Amino acid sequence: MKNIIGIRFKKLGKIYFFNPKTWKVSKGEKVIVETSQGEEVGEVVIANRQVNDDKIVEPLKRMLRIANKRDLRRYEECRKIEKEAFKTCQKKIKEHKLDMNLIDVECKFDNSKLLFYFTAEGRIDFRELVKDLAAIYKTRIELRQIGVRDQVRRMGGNGVCGRELCCCTFLSNFETVSIKMAKEQNISLNPSKISGNCGRLMCCLKYEDNVYEEKLKKLPKIGAIVKTPDGEGEVDGIETLKERVKVKIKNEEGYTYKRYDVNEIKLIKDAVEEKLDEEEIEHQKELEELEKLEREEIAEEVREEDI
Repeated sequence: MKNIIGIRFKKLGKIYFFNPKTWKVSKGEKVIVETSQGEEVGEVVIANRQVNDDKIVEPLKRMLRIANKRDLRRYEECRKIEKEAFKTCQKKIKEHKLDMNLIDVECKFDNSKLLFYFTAEGRIDFRELVKDLAAIYKTRIELRQIGVRDQVRRMGGNGVCGRELCCCTFLSNFETVSIKMAKEQNISLNPSKISGNCGRLMCCLKYEDNVYEEKLKKLPKIGAIVKTPDGEGEVDGIETLKERVKVKIKNEEGYTYKRYDVNEIKLIKDAVEEKLDEEEIEHQKELEELEKLEREEIAEEVREEDI
């Protein structure tokens, strides 16, 4: 067991473990820690805690001190520099007629670097822009292209559920989402209903994916032939969470429909291919494009620097 503290450098950034040595800190306190980029100010989100060795990636970097008044003044200075640098960079982007959208600016605590985050359709030649910014701020300048998910996270907003976006409240990492998840959860396959503010598949499709995957293993596919207490029939629909199926049974008058729990039926012949519903057929091209964008977004996603 090792004594650790959890530090976050951005409001919704990843939590990193540090060695507090003999320091005792409280949640919400600002502290100075050692990173691969030099000294940085972070906020304590996990106070002193004993953690198993197998949950720690060695070697743990050290907490140096609790932020003092001088550190906090410097921290505020960095925030002012970021605001000023944002306006300056926007002006320079217009001067150089660059097709890019500035999203955020980050000033390192030790003034070793200014990072400018932007979005763009393709590659941008920003060498002249970097020279101008370096001449103004006399420090190392780094421009970093980010995806639309990161853009929305930094800008903020509310989802279709009416609540603040997940990426702006608690999500620290983006996970791969797919159309398959929406299909398995029997959600509308209209792209406008399964896309978030960023124009990509909604992150919340991932939340219950494991539950649906596990339950679907017990259920036959739509179109499967099953034996029921009322005779053989064809599966016409499934209620995944309830583990129930709707079965179409042929009789003298035509067909009757009845629901059965999965333990009341026996699979005779499973469906060979999964049927496409009308909505999926209608929006097939849009859904394919959405999945393509999803793959590209994951491939191009900027990874956070090692701390």
